[in-house]
Amino acid sequence: MQRRKFLQTTLILSAGLPLFTSCSQDWRKRTPPGRFSKYDDQVRPLLARMTLREKVGQMTQAELGQLGDGSAVARLALGSVLSGGGADPEAGNGLAAWTDTVAGLIDKSQESRLGIPILYGVDAVHGHSNVLGAVIFPHNIGLGCTRNPALVERIARITAEEVRATGIHWTFAPCVTVPRDERWGRTYEGFGEDPQLSASLGAAAIRGLQGEDLSDPLSLLACAKHYLGDGGTTYGSRAFRGRFGIDQGDTRLDEDELRRVHLAPYLDAIAAGVGTIMVSYNSWNGAKVTGIRRLLTEILKEELGFEGLLISDYNAISQVDPDRDTAIMQSINAGIDMAMEPDRFEDFIDRLTALVEAGKVPQARIDDAVLRILRVKAAMGLLDPERNQLPDRNLHQTFGSAAHREVARQAVRESLVLLKNAGNILPLNPARVKIHVAGRGADDIGMQCGGWTVEWQGKMGEVTTGGTTILAALRAAVGDAANVSYSADGSGAQGASVGIAVIGEIPYAEGVGDRADLAIDPADHEVVARLKAAGLPVVVILLSGRPLILGDLLDEADALIAAWLPGTEGQGVADILFGHAKPTGKLSCTWPRGMAQIPINAGDADYDPLFTYGFGLDYV
Repeated sequence: MQRRKFLQTTLILSAGLPLFTSCSQDWRKRTPPGRFSKYDDQVRPLLARMTLREKVGQMTQAELGQLGDGSAVARLALGSVLSGGGADPEAGNGLAAWTDTVAGLIDKSQESRLGIPILYGVDAVHGHSNVLGAVIFPHNIGLGCTRNPALVERIARITAEEVRATGIHWTFAPCVTVPRDERWGRTYEGFGEDPQLSASLGAAAIRGLQGEDLSDPLSLLACAKHYLGDGGTTYGSRAFRGRFGIDQGDTRLDEDELRRVHLAPYLDAIAAGVGTIMVSYNSWNGAKVTGIRRLLTEILKEELGFEGLLISDYNAISQVDPDRDTAIMQSINAGIDMAMEPDRFEDFIDRLTALVEAGKVPQARIDDAVLRILRVKAAMGLLDPERNQLPDRNLHQTFGSAAHREVARQAVRESLVLLKNAGNILPLNPARVKIHVAGRGADDIGMQCGGWTVEWQGKMGEVTTGGTTILAALRAAVGDAANVSYSADGSGAQGASVGIAVIGEIPYAEGVGDRADLAIDPADHEVVARLKAAGLPVVVILLSGRPLILGDLLDEADALIAAWLPGTEGQGVADILFGHAKPTGKLSCTWPRGMAQIPINAGDADYDPLFTYGFGLDYV
């Protein structure tokens, strides 16, 4: 297949200027059509050979854990299989088990009448984060603080290599959301509150994941998500699960504001050649986005010219209407091409087939959806009869390698934001300091990594092999373990010359992470108080997926670093503390003084935060 270089144009946006209300001709000239439609002549003959039920099968994505022996993949001609967060192979969560499982399902898919291989999808949102031994990078909120598209692209390239080592084709990343309310439990999945930042770094991630040619065996199909307005939901709007919160809630904006803030990153994503886009759970002014044709077809496909496939989120179609047939009909007619139906996939196929036969979903809409799916598979080289579709196990040699971890360490260094440094206490001199380390986050890889790490919600403790805790990194940097003591609660600090408290949020992901109050945990505050009571200057390392309300903690800390959710490579934190690198990170989101200021974003009236968007100290 002829190699092609994806357009790398970045639309220049400003959070303070209104975005156009329709796609400009100038922009369309810089993003010519044909990136995926050029495969139409190749895939139309295949489409013509398919039965209606085979077409609907291609439009269906099932979850690994619901497939049993996997025979349904061929029997139903499924288009895709996914592993959601924590959906691991029965044989275990290691590299070999994943590779064997994916290879087996690819084989089964080629046993269908037409032998069309599946696309296998996974949430590799900060590295290949489901798999033991993978390198776990900082979550996007930290990467936003780097302001470094080249680094983000390199991280995505490494992620692509580690995911392809298991045979998986597709990651549901990057998240190009624009979080506008810190109470949202998915805030850390976005690069920051500014549409321009999300656009720039999202496009960089897409370039890194997909490479110059999607047919390259090292290229990974990207998915920009969640379209549209997921970061703008109103706190207190009723979510699908029957509670009042912010996740999966209602985005109450007019179309101009929706475009200016939340549509903006998708322009750059399309320009970067993204092959897939995932539709959001949230509503827009009371209606579920999954069923809104105006957003999915008229704007995204027709106006912006998106030629790839549009996938629903996990069981999201069922939220569109209480009646399942109506929900399916409305969603597919609105523009959904592939339905993520983890457990009711055969029921979905039966119902959609019947809806088409009854004339409630046009055959032309089905053909368009399947054409888009086949375009993407052709671009990936999955329809090439001469190509071996099975995983390349030679890639196992570099999975979780030291070279990959060094890039993650760099990402940690560049993502840290120095918020306070009274008396220039930092950097520390490792040869002249006796440190007492405290806090539950100091020796906990799971807390460093946060949600979407091996398990959907993440968890405390040794959730992944490999990596270095912050405590271990500090001990290695000092060189003499006797000069680095530790207690989780801050006790026993007498005799040290400095205290380092590693505190913050325990892991969480969507839904569970919604919080009405972002105050520092009182137990964490007590850790800092004990270090101060011992007469020590105190450095606070804050692990969190968003800004927290600091209260008196800011006064008690002599130095404060926002470390976000740095992932497996704690050495990056030690590099900054001991001056092996200078802090360069700048806040990707505004830091509020108190809950009364939330939501707060740059450009608001009466903008008076604790730390402004873009704030970050350096060493003098």
